[in-house]
Amino acid sequence: MELSVRNVGDTRFIRVEESRIDAAIAIQFKDRMRDLVSDAPGRVVLDLAQVGFIDSSGLGAIVAAMKQVDAPKSFELAGLTRSVQKVFALTRMDRVFTIHSDATTIEDGLADAG
Repeated sequence: MELSVRNVGDTRFIRVEESRIDAAIAIQFKDRMRDLVSDAPGRVVLDLAQVGFIDSSGLGAIVAAMKQVDAPKSFELAGLTRSVQKVFALTRMDRVFTIHSDATTIEDGLADAG
């Protein structure tokens, strides 16, 4: 399970460097995310731009990661591919998460503000 991490101001960007989040890696993903969000600053953005497939186990792992982020911190998603976006829409999870078109736009906004 490959994840890359970058902090910009009070935002932690976590990029999934895998093409799939499915039953085969969901537990490993959840464990890594627990470690990465536990000491995160005020905002966590999970960048899914590389992910082309997600199943119910992967979706559950992302929901578990969101639940690990305590208020007032926020957990947001970015860069959903078309197929991943369809899964979020079909399960109505697109109403649960704040979803951005891509992480670069968020980073650029933070750089402009700083």
